[in-house]
Amino acid sequence: MAEQLAGLADDRALLGRTSTAERVSDILRSRIAEGFFPPGTRLSEDSIGGALGVSRNTLREAFRLLTHERLLVHELNRGVFVRVLTVEDVEDIYRTRALVECAVVRGLGEPPYGLDGLAEAVGEGQRAAREGDWKGLGTANIHFHRELVALAGSDRTDELMRSVFAELRLAFHVVDDPRRLHEPYLARNRQILQALQAGDRAEAEKLLAVYLDDSLERVVEVYRRRVGEDAAGAV
Repeated sequence: MAEQLAGLADDRALLGRTSTAERVSDILRSRIAEGFFPPGTRLSEDSIGGALGVSRNTLREAFRLLTHERLLVHELNRGVFVRVLTVEDVEDIYRTRALVECAVVRGLGEPPYGLDGLAEAVGEGQRAAREGDWKGLGTANIHFHRELVALAGSDRTDELMRSVFAELRLAFHVVDDPRRLHEPYLARNRQILQALQAGDRAEAEKLLAVYLDDSLERVVEVYRRRVGEDAAGAV
């Protein structure tokens, strides 16, 4: 916990002169997504509030916002914890992804499309793979899909999917073999990008739909096994 709190202290400057619960929640959301606070971690009001230099009321409001986003859970008489997803949660996340992401591609209109962000995310993933940074590859993969959603040009859709992708990262942090989980999708990201560069949004949507189905199957398989192992170990 000391290392995580030291990282939060570094984020203190991000709060600026007008500290708000929204800014605190942004910092904590990022830290949760990055795995600094893994699923099941209890978040101490005193320690985190001290590291960020914010009041207890501000921090509690930030906790409330993140609980509403399903990233945290409040347990009576125990405190606030980073949420541990169920298999059903993972399946629901992927249903939401398929509905939104495929609709974004389908509704793109006529090419050319603004694909610089997608191309940059593919490049980020390639660099992470070359360096053997498999968690970094997972982050690049999320960036790819976030940039894909951004093609819709909708702040509301971006906001919705920001929470969905952050929640998805909770599942990724439970998986013990990030290379096996993420590496197969680097080439598939590139294929989707190439289809969009060619102006073929129908092909891109087809690739994306199959991609998400395969990813769901893989993540659920690994997640179910890992959560089962953790539960057995706790008996």
